[in-house]
Parts: sequence; structure tokens; C-alpha cells
Amino acid sequence: MRRCEWARGGLEIRYHDREWGVPLHNDRKLLELLILEGAQAGLSWSTILHRRRGYRRAFDRFDAAKIVRYTAPTVRRLLADPGIIRNRAKIEGAIANARAFLALRREHASFDAYLWQFVGGRPRQNAWRSARQVPAETEASRALSRDLKKRGFRFVGPTICYAFMQAAGLVNDHTVGCFRWRQVQRLERSAADGDRTERPRARRRPASRGG
Repeated sequence: MRRCEWARGGLEIRYHDREWGVPLHNDRKLLELLILEGAQAGLSWSTILHRRRGYRRAFDRFDAAKIVRYTAPTVRRLLADPGIIRNRAKIEGAIANARAFLALRREHASFDAYLWQFVGGRPRQNAWRSARQVPAETEASRALSRDLKKRGFRFVGPTICYAFMQAAGLVNDHTVGCFRWRQVQRLERSAADGDRTERPRARRRPASRGG
């Protein structure tokens, strides 16, 4: 069974086989991915996966309404927590992102509705034959990055945004030789046929893990 080249260890393989590239529409899970992608900056994704449970515990399972109430003592506690990346800028960035996330949801129907506008509401289906073909960023990730930064989000450069888009299924970047490539394509067709819960409509408005 062939997989994308980056999925090598046990945790990476399970994540690749069950989650990566699957279209995601749950706001809290989207916030979790955005914060984890930011935490990865300068590190490997396997490092973050090994700390994912620790992040969920430390950040109240990514409940934004709780995260925005974190105080200076909370930040000091997080800086001493071995279950997460103990970097002050990343911890404070996660709190800032929760605040910006709630503000954005007051403007749009949901974070999901806002986010999926950047790909026209449907996953972009790519057909890369090797990991070397997968871009580190795209025009869509640059546009998302610019808009998130204007809204006060941190650790949302275009490369981080593209990794986030890959993880959340806004793009299907499984390589064509990977067994998940066609499976993820079928997920989009099922959604188009109405097999998934309808999403709310908007009120208007380091390197990517390729192959």
C-alpha cells in the first residue's frame, strides 16, 4: 500500500490515513489545526503530532471562548508544560488567534464559511506525481495569509496557511500513487451529493506536507 512520502512513523501514518486532506468543516477542529500548524513553525510535524494530546489538554480542547480568558499566570503555566511547545511567542499567538477567531465568527456565519471561500467552496483536486511537485505556497494561501494577518492572527504566513489548507482538505495534495488520493476525491463527490451536513453560508464577505 503506497502512501505519501512524508508519512513514515506510526503517528504520521495514522494521521495521513485518517485525517490529512479530508475536508473539514468543524470550527473548533479548524482552530485546532491552525494553532498546531503555527506551533510547528521551525519544527517537524511529527513533533507536533506527539504533543497533540498535550495541546488539547493544555488549551481546553481548543475552546476559543476559554482560551481568550487566559491570563499571565496561565501563560506561565503553559510555559512550564512539557506536553506542548514551550515557546512564549507561539503560546501568546494561540491566544491571539482564539481572539481573532471569535471576532471573525461574529462577522461571518462561521470560521468554516469564511475559510472555504478561498477555494470557492470546493476542495481543489491536484494530481501531483511526486512530492517534489507540491508547492510550499499558492496564490490562495497567500491571499488567506494576508487576510488572516489583517484580522490579527499570528503564525499564519503563506507556507503555514498552505499546510493548514492541505490538512483541512481545502486541497487534495495526496500524490496520485498514494492510496488516499482517490479516496479523498470520492469524499468530495459524496459531499456534493448531499451525504455530508450542509455548511452555513457566509454573510459575505515550514514546507508543506506534499505527497
